[in-house]
Amino acid sequence: MSLSVTPKAANQIRKALAQRGGGLGLRLAVKTSGCSGYAYALEFADEAGSDDLRFDSEGVTLLVDAASLPMIDGTQLDWVREGLNEGFKFNNPNAAATCGCGESFAV
Repeated sequence: MSLSVTPKAANQIRKALAQRGGGLGLRLAVKTSGCSGYAYALEFADEAGSDDLRFDSEGVTLLVDAASLPMIDGTQLDWVREGLNEGFKFNNPNAAATCGCGESFAV
């Protein structure tokens, strides 16, 4: 089981944590939502929860709960710029389909 980030994503996570004033890392989760069934959820984490698994990549910490991990195992979090927009992009090998807006996925 693994999660990873690209150097660009790691840099953005470090910047956001510094602007926030600190934190352990970033928590990734999967929520039931969206037109394809599941949506990614990101939030800052100050500490690991009892059911969190920890992954360190490119000098940053990612936390994920045990229930979400099977749907995002092997995912790489990237930071991309598309036109005037920029943000995190999930490269999830488990996603069988994504919605047109890119906000949700199916496994």
